[in-house]
Amino acid sequence: MRIAIIGGGIGGLCTAYALLQKGIDVEVFEAAHSFKPIGAGIGIGSNAMQDLVDLGIGEEIYADGTILKTQEFYAGNGKLLNTIDFGALQKLYNQSNITIQRADLHRSLFQAIPAHLLHLNKKCIAVNQDDSNCQITFSDGNIVNFDYVIAADGIHSPIRQQLVPTSKPRFAGYMCWRGVAEITDQIEPNTSVEIWDTIGRFGYAPLKDGKVYWFACVNAAEKDIFLHGLEKEQIAHLFKDFPKQVGKIIQATEQATILHHDLYDLAPLKQFHFNRILLLGDAAHATTPNMGQGAGQAIEDALALSQMFDLHDSFEDAAAAYEQKRMPKTKKVTTLSRQIGSIAQWKNPVLAKARDVAFPFVPSSLLLKRLKFLFSK
Repeated sequence: MRIAIIGGGIGGLCTAYALLQKGIDVEVFEAAHSFKPIGAGIGIGSNAMQDLVDLGIGEEIYADGTILKTQEFYAGNGKLLNTIDFGALQKLYNQSNITIQRADLHRSLFQAIPAHLLHLNKKCIAVNQDDSNCQITFSDGNIVNFDYVIAADGIHSPIRQQLVPTSKPRFAGYMCWRGVAEITDQIEPNTSVEIWDTIGRFGYAPLKDGKVYWFACVNAAEKDIFLHGLEKEQIAHLFKDFPKQVGKIIQATEQATILHHDLYDLAPLKQFHFNRILLLGDAAHATTPNMGQGAGQAIEDALALSQMFDLHDSFEDAAAAYEQKRMPKTKKVTTLSRQIGSIAQWKNPVLAKARDVAFPFVPSSLLLKRLKFLFSK
């Protein structure tokens, strides 16, 4: 059984590592010309950390990460709205939530795969399958044949759009800046913070070595040229009425490293498995980042699929079982994350005021209860 994994991101690399441990013949094809770890920070929930531990690489990821014990929510005027005690999840499930630089996570996974199985500068543009194999066509004109294909090539996956032409990324209604700053002043250790107001939303969390990951979201038209062109001083000015720490964090970030993106997700699909082709990670169930579960769900995909090969001899049976297991949960994550983002981005002052009045009365235990489905296996 020879499997081609299209996409060398977190989902693709994690899947390759998991399947190699099962003795399955896999190769990874990545569109990028070289391996250049990029991105800002990301959160990895304790559910995904458990999977990384089960795969045998959790200890290394923990070493590069920063454990989060608490999440705090504030109004724009600095009033505390609510908290989530991640320590309670650690006690229940024996793993911690962490923040980590995406580049460090990606590097660890990249280095775990034998170099001869990684092919760079190979952008897949089409996959054709018949009863015996899959024919993969790359943008450089090269064509290769494998028994099966796992498409882990992201939200804009040409393979998914070939299989499901109606599945297009859907705009969430807001855009986001992300960055990593070197600032320790007034940053609470082991605590992530989100601040919500009608102008937008700002969040930050500590990373290793005195660094802080941050994001800033504002409602926007799709591909808003003006917003995407703002410098850090202008971004900080948008949030001038937020606590002073917000401006300090933005200003402490190197301009060239600040990322800016419109945010998208995918409407839940009706299937992930198409005969000899399987969709995985963002190619199957891209979600908005409001639950910090994008990378985590791709990691869960990898472990779930590898476990199915313990129960089934054929790719088709393992893929069908993976689809049955993963579809309901990823659909719930995508739906709930979109709902959270919509509420957090309310710009109507009446609605925002009502939210800020009601939120403090929601017990932290209830917030945790809404997250417990993440730990179902």
